[in-house]
Amino acid sequence: MYYASFGILAVILHVIINFDIIKNGKKDTSKESQYRYRQFLNSLLVFYTADFLWGILAESKIRLLAYADTTLFFATMALSLLLWTRYVVAFLGKSGVRASVFLGAGWTIFGFVMLHLVVNFFNPIIFEFDDEMKYIPRNGRYILLVAQIILFAVITLYSLIASIKAKGRSRVHHSAICLSGAVMTVFIVIQSFDAFAPFYTIGLLIANCIIHVFVEEDEKREQDRITETVREESERYNQISNGLARDYEAIYYIDIESGEYIEFSASENYEAMQVPKKGEDFYKETRKNIQIFVHPDDRAFADTMYYRETMLKNLEGRRSYSYKYRVMTKDEPRYYQFTVMLSDDEKHFVLCDKDIHDTITAETALREEKRKHITFSQISESLASNYDVIYYVNLKTCEYTGYTSKNIYGELEVNESGDDFFVDAKRNILRIIHPKDRDRLTAIMDRDYMISALEGRKQFNVEYRHMIGDKIGHTRFVARKSSDGAHLIIAVENIDEEIKREKEHLQALNTEKELARRDELTGVRNKTAFSELEQSVQSNIDKGMDYLPFAIVVCDLNDLKLVNDTEGHKAGDDYIKTAAKLLCDVFDHSPVFRIGGDEFAIFLRGDDYSSRERLLEGLRRKIIENLEKHNGPVIAVGMAEYEPGSDTDITDIFDRADRLMYEDKHELKLQAG
Repeated sequence: MYYASFGILAVILHVIINFDIIKNGKKDTSKESQYRYRQFLNSLLVFYTADFLWGILAESKIRLLAYADTTLFFATMALSLLLWTRYVVAFLGKSGVRASVFLGAGWTIFGFVMLHLVVNFFNPIIFEFDDEMKYIPRNGRYILLVAQIILFAVITLYSLIASIKAKGRSRVHHSAICLSGAVMTVFIVIQSFDAFAPFYTIGLLIANCIIHVFVEEDEKREQDRITETVREESERYNQISNGLARDYEAIYYIDIESGEYIEFSASENYEAMQVPKKGEDFYKETRKNIQIFVHPDDRAFADTMYYRETMLKNLEGRRSYSYKYRVMTKDEPRYYQFTVMLSDDEKHFVLCDKDIHDTITAETALREEKRKHITFSQISESLASNYDVIYYVNLKTCEYTGYTSKNIYGELEVNESGDDFFVDAKRNILRIIHPKDRDRLTAIMDRDYMISALEGRKQFNVEYRHMIGDKIGHTRFVARKSSDGAHLIIAVENIDEEIKREKEHLQALNTEKELARRDELTGVRNKTAFSELEQSVQSNIDKGMDYLPFAIVVCDLNDLKLVNDTEGHKAGDDYIKTAAKLLCDVFDHSPVFRIGGDEFAIFLRGDDYSSRERLLEGLRRKIIENLEKHNGPVIAVGMAEYEPGSDTDITDIFDRADRLMYEDKHELKLQAG
């Protein structure tokens, strides 16, 4: 019973210190080392049990039970060694040749023991019991112990090297692995000299305690801390998300690659639809729901909007985009607007949808409502379009709220809300505004001054310089009154790039090369510049380059000859300049060319290309207005788009636009009577 008492004590202590780990029998796929350690602990429990039973059965003189338990003792000893090796490799996170050698050694010793235990039944090579039930160790036992000593010594040395290279908590963990291996090496050496002493069990228990105290408990505390932090963050984000969801029917947070999503909704209409709160494939599930909930006439359009490639393409070059269609809610079709944005990590879509039926069907009521409130969606649109910060200031109390999409003030702290906008603004002027602009801006940042400055006009702009450290930047703010007249809306934007472009543009205008490509009368680019553009585009097309999408607009002035004949050539020149200004105002992001006396061409790209139909429709409305009022230029317009699959010559695109222009010219003449 003396020997068995050590095994019983080992079982009790093992269960006490490792109870939480042992009871969790499922594999934790998030961390392989914990799973391997749990396997190792379970094997130790069996080993300790076999060990204390051996102390009892060896004295009971029951040969069959003593032999079976001794066989189990050696089998679990080999198994625990194998599982220990697998745990160390997983914990150190190693792979390659050295990891394969360690694992190979563990499997080799395990296989050696299992094979020899089978052979031992017929020919004792590890152990036997004599006629008086006396336990007799054989050479195989010593070979097993020597192999374990070598393996534990190598692992100890390897862990020692790893601990020297590691830092912080990792160094403590690696040192604990090293110490536990050293303990096992020492106690196995001692065990080899006395088969009837419990040194192997004692060594295992000490090594297990070292790992438990310095590795597993430390990792458990760290995991608990991380879990609590994640829980707190998750709760905070849930509160924010649910708060935002009150301004929308629903907000979806979608993993772009996998399609997994979470829905936040405070809408009774969405609750009635029983749309899932989360799912595995947003794209597929949404297209399926379209066939159930979307108005039949809008299903085809809605279905095209929910493909990953389509959503990514629509976000190219911009922060968000919107679209609308009708959704059947309680058997009633209602218009919904859907806004898609890219998250900061660029791995998720954020999709917000809002019931805008009342906006479309009762615009008068909506305008009245806008006089009372500025909505979250309006601020989002403003932030997403042009500005870095928007301040909404109560003119009576001076209380304000700031809405921002990015911080132009570097590391400086600027309040996003406060009790007095003008006091806070003047305080910040002393911190971040260029010294030469401080007095001017301080005078402007006054409630009475702004109210006076906005009398008789919609808005006023102020440009100034800010300083972050030694770096100077350029900023513009635009101030205007809200529709209810009780608030100021102040929008701030960084204009460094704009200032840079203006300087570069002015410098280019002063060169002979630039002047040679400008039309003297209108200031727009001339036919030479258009020919060079055609050559450049054609060269890219000929080289098979994936050219950016573009379109060509061809324009021709109506009645220029009549103006020249009846009012003189100066009036004709003014007519041409007015037409050129109209085209530049409409297509303000694209180059305008005068390619003939009364002919113009516009090369549409970027935002103008994306908004081409809207811009063209606006131009035509202005032309019809001029035609009806007999005041202002009347311009025939035709537009053709570059089609990569079929267009190989830029003149083909120009000719298509030219034909459409002549058709429009004919229509305008018919309308003129």
